[in-house]
Amino acid sequence: MIRQPIVAGKFYPATKEAIRKQLRLFLSEPVKKEEAIACIMPHAGYIYSGEVATKTAASIELKENIILLGPNHTGMGDTFSITTDKEWVTPLGSIKIDTEVVQHLKKECSLIKENNSAHNYEHSLEVQLPILQYLAKKEFSIIPMILMSSSKSNYEKIAQAIYQTIIDLNISDKTTIIASSDMTHYESQKSANRKDHLAIEAILKLDEDLFLGNIDKYDISMCGYVPSVIAIITAKKLGANRAKLVKYMTSGDSTGDYNSVVGYAGITIS
Repeated sequence: MIRQPIVAGKFYPATKEAIRKQLRLFLSEPVKKEEAIACIMPHAGYIYSGEVATKTAASIELKENIILLGPNHTGMGDTFSITTDKEWVTPLGSIKIDTEVVQHLKKECSLIKENNSAHNYEHSLEVQLPILQYLAKKEFSIIPMILMSSSKSNYEKIAQAIYQTIIDLNISDKTTIIASSDMTHYESQKSANRKDHLAIEAILKLDEDLFLGNIDKYDISMCGYVPSVIAIITAKKLGANRAKLVKYMTSGDSTGDYNSVVGYAGITIS
């Protein structure tokens, strides 16, 4: 099966020329690259969050295998859904799914289910792909997973499965983990800034317990907190010991409306 684009012309431009033009604008200033195990990138329309996402992806060395972890906005599929598709398509071309990694993940953790219904109408991973295609210096494959809220023990099981798969297949130096998430939704600029930086502070400390505690305590409407916490746990298993905030913006920086904004953070973990 081939997953066709569903939000081209909505969240991002519909043609390769328009995509490239927009991404070039986001990278008008040079971005220094560094090695990273994982990163967190936003997934709203490019006019709102594209600059944060593009600068974040541009600041790391993208590897041949990219494990994509996204939140479930549709409510469809299993709690932890991995795709059965063989490739995904965007206006910039097709990207292969690494079926060997997919099958190994399923074997490692029974919580991970093959279920395309979670992926068919979900935008949180698709919007990342043109950015990755534009920036990648070599061909890459993806392993897309869509994740719903569950328990911390289950997040740890998913992280352990990802870690063990990477180790078993000897691909730690060939793998980048990307968690897709926007931050606070539809609050004032002041409120979003306060809440988002409580979440960001915990991520920068690589403290998943503080992170989950802050999400709950301060009612932070970060849609991809599950992908983010799994990325943190997995990255630490792979040796990560620091994180860096690349850029933070809100939709108000694009629209000029600061009464009701969505926050966007780009963070690297290495």
